[in-house]
Amino acid sequence: MTVLATEAALRDCYDLPNDTVQRKIIPRLDQHARAFIALSPFLTLSTSGPDGADCSPRGDAPGFVHVENDSTLLLPDRRGNNLIDSLRNVVQHPHVGLLFLVPGINETLRVNGTAKVITDPARLEPMTAQGKLPSSALEITVREVFFHCAKAMMRSDLWNPEKHVPRSSFPTLGKVIADQVAGLEVKAVEAVIEEGYRTRLY
Repeated sequence: MTVLATEAALRDCYDLPNDTVQRKIIPRLDQHARAFIALSPFLTLSTSGPDGADCSPRGDAPGFVHVENDSTLLLPDRRGNNLIDSLRNVVQHPHVGLLFLVPGINETLRVNGTAKVITDPARLEPMTAQGKLPSSALEITVREVFFHCAKAMMRSDLWNPEKHVPRSSFPTLGKVIADQVAGLEVKAVEAVIEEGYRTRLY
């Protein structure tokens, strides 16, 4: 097994990026990035903590991430499982990466920067949803912004409804958890999950 353990070894396996690829990385949110974020109902949030890297989904109505200015984003933290993995990581290691997706558009938007957890009600209030203030938000200071080409989406054909997997092809979350955690009954777990979806989405 060959392990590429240095940047030089990696570079030997790849061509150099062209000039446009390097120059498209910008240090601020321009009008195109702002417009894409306003359309996006979903992103992945990458953080790192003492135990390593972590990636978490975030989703809400399009535009749920607020653009305060060209270098600042606010990402509301809606109710979840209370593990607060991402928030704990940010408190210890502020570097974050965000990948914004827009259904039907194959290009994606990448934003990298540093974050801190805020709870100021005045800044959380504009992110109220279903009458509920988020518990906190990440204030993200942008370091670099760039659009990622469509190749991954084209290869995966992600937005093609004809490629959607039938729900019956994979067990329910309740079944998975009951199989993984000794002593739990599938129906009881599924009842808790469904109740959470109905009453604790926000």
